[in-house]
Amino acid sequence: MQKINEMRMTLDSKSVNESFARSTVAAFMAQLDPTLDEISDVKMAVSEAVTNCIVHAYPQSVGKIYICVTILENRRVKISIRDKGCGIVDVKQAMEPLFTTLGGERAGLGFAVMESFTDKITVHSKPEKGTTVTMYKTVNGRAGI
Repeated sequence: MQKINEMRMTLDSKSVNESFARSTVAAFMAQLDPTLDEISDVKMAVSEAVTNCIVHAYPQSVGKIYICVTILENRRVKISIRDKGCGIVDVKQAMEPLFTTLGGERAGLGFAVMESFTDKITVHSKPEKGTTVTMYKTVNGRAGI
């Protein structure tokens, strides 16, 4: 698919940056004139992905979160969120609803939430190298109403 437009940003893995990340991604995709539901869906998915980086990738330190948003032809948005943290040993297991390595207040629903609010999600990870979550969403927008 042909790229129409793209933006990249790098953030510290601090909780205060989560809302900035989701708002920035939503603002960038606004060029497609999405519905409020489509904006909410993407914001929720980005929030979960960034929170995973903060909580799981860098549990004892602050690292970098790399976000790339690409507007593709056919009103498709590609959102990649990457870290260089501890990585995931078993991606398939980590994507199972209710699975969590931390316990406590963690529900283990991050990937399930991302999947439910996007059209497609892929997760690539290597222990001690980091994780990349790529999500796709087709924006029908107000033009489709």
